[in-house]
Amino acid sequence: MTAVQTTDISENVHGAGPFLVTNRLILSIALPMTLGFLTTPLLGLVDTAVIGHLGQATLLAGLAVGAILFDLIFTTFNFLRSATTGLVAQAFGRGDKAEEQAVFWRSLTIAVVCGIVMLALSPLLLSAGLWLLAPAPEIESVTRTYFQYRILACPASLANYAILGFVLGRGQGTTGLLLQTLINGINIVLCIVLGLHLGWGVMGVALATVTGEVVGAIVGFAIVYARFDRTFAPTWTTIFSAERLKPLFGLNRDIMIRSFVLLAAFMLMTRIGTSFGPVTLAANAVLMTIFLVAGYYLDGLANAAEQLTGRAIGAGFRPAFDRALKMTATWSFVLAGFTTIAFLLFGDRLIDLLTTAADVRSEAYVYMPWAAITALTGALAFLMDGVFIGATWSRDMRNMMLLAFVGYGAALFLLVPAFGNHGLWAALNLFLLFRGLFLMVLVPRRSAQTFLPAQ
Repeated sequence: MTAVQTTDISENVHGAGPFLVTNRLILSIALPMTLGFLTTPLLGLVDTAVIGHLGQATLLAGLAVGAILFDLIFTTFNFLRSATTGLVAQAFGRGDKAEEQAVFWRSLTIAVVCGIVMLALSPLLLSAGLWLLAPAPEIESVTRTYFQYRILACPASLANYAILGFVLGRGQGTTGLLLQTLINGINIVLCIVLGLHLGWGVMGVALATVTGEVVGAIVGFAIVYARFDRTFAPTWTTIFSAERLKPLFGLNRDIMIRSFVLLAAFMLMTRIGTSFGPVTLAANAVLMTIFLVAGYYLDGLANAAEQLTGRAIGAGFRPAFDRALKMTATWSFVLAGFTTIAFLLFGDRLIDLLTTAADVRSEAYVYMPWAAITALTGALAFLMDGVFIGATWSRDMRNMMLLAFVGYGAALFLLVPAFGNHGLWAALNLFLLFRGLFLMVLVPRRSAQTFLPAQ
């Protein structure tokens, strides 16, 4: 069947086999998840604004360092979401309902166990993180307070990764939106109440996060479990059989390495930023929040690419794979272009909303254009991540991330001594470009190997 022979193929949102990729199908996944993911940088904006309005660069810098530590912990475990999405999407494409449920139970079990282990190891994690980032003593004190409370959310946060991965694997964008909005909505409200109105500061911001994650995990599990068709419930022997666990652990290993390297890149940026002083570090934290605004909504399109390419592979239907890749790429670059223009025009006003510290504002204005173009330089990287996760081509994603990191290190070595913080931001943009381009060149060969000619 060729790409043009699709007049008798519907979007087939509830069944296995061939399906037609349309703008409506893409947006039914991407738009809800974009809205849901936008609540995460919105949460970052609120956190930054709450602490920023206290008027002390030290508090804002301490929050930034603490956020990096949790990015290191949680994003390192992002494989719980990514691997679950890819495997569930492919099972969905095959019509294997029992395996969909089995993947969920495997991922959720791993998530809860890992969360408990991380909680037990939290003193060591905090010490190691502070050693790596080496903040000034006054900043370290703020970071310790934030970390010691927020770490309590670890088991629930990782469980939410598994739950969201299952939901996205089935293309249920509206449910994903509901869960993300619930988690971050509770967090935002409590952040303002506890951190600002009650005057709990950094501790209040951390406790708001804990509450949102726990409530989200409980509600998310209840929704997913209630929708299971019990006639396809897998046995525990099937769920934890060595044969079924092996591909999951292989994916988890590769994606974890990839995620760790990605976070190492951001940690390196923060570590280098500390050498420029607390004002520049705080300004970079504000601008990174702006970068996340673009990144999280591009993630919505990446999620559509994950589900649709994974589903196409499960169904063995090459036309859907090719069409999903082309259409999600078009959407990604168009929206990235609009985002860059919007940030260039209105970015200074956004900075003013995030902090009242005049010195931080002035510093952030200088580097705003670098943050604005991250939407364009990162568009292909986000999209390719989605494609390779959905296709479960995890080894390639791992290897290309390592190669991109080498290029990033070279850019830092050459640009930072010559151009200071400008060089730091230029290196970040090059890193984003490397990630997308290195993966893109592999797509033709990998797709040819995955789809046999008869398909």
